[in-house]
Amino acid sequence: MEIILALGIGTLAGSGVWLILRPRTFQVIIGLSLLSYAINLFILAMGRLRIGAPPVLATRGVGDPLLYADPLPQALVLTAIVISFATTALFLVVLLASRGLTGTDHVDGRERDS
Repeated sequence: MEIILALGIGTLAGSGVWLILRPRTFQVIIGLSLLSYAINLFILAMGRLRIGAPPVLATRGVGDPLLYADPLPQALVLTAIVISFATTALFLVVLLASRGLTGTDHVDGRERDS
């Protein structure tokens, strides 16, 4: 399971970086979204990967803090998802405004000479 998650995170991060380096603004926005998905998966994976295990483990005494799952990675990912959604919406508005002002969707505002 760890290798599948690591490959997924690597694929998302690599694809995101590749799209960020593209000349069109929509590709940059999609690349930023893929990179944020990779970071969210990475943060979630830091909270221990367990399949089929209950969130509360019954191997220790009652009241022991090690008995419970760590809620911090889930809270961080939830916050990151909300921030990513707001950032993507802002980027799309900037993309539409830039396209309306310049007439092109290239990052630098100029079409390449073919």
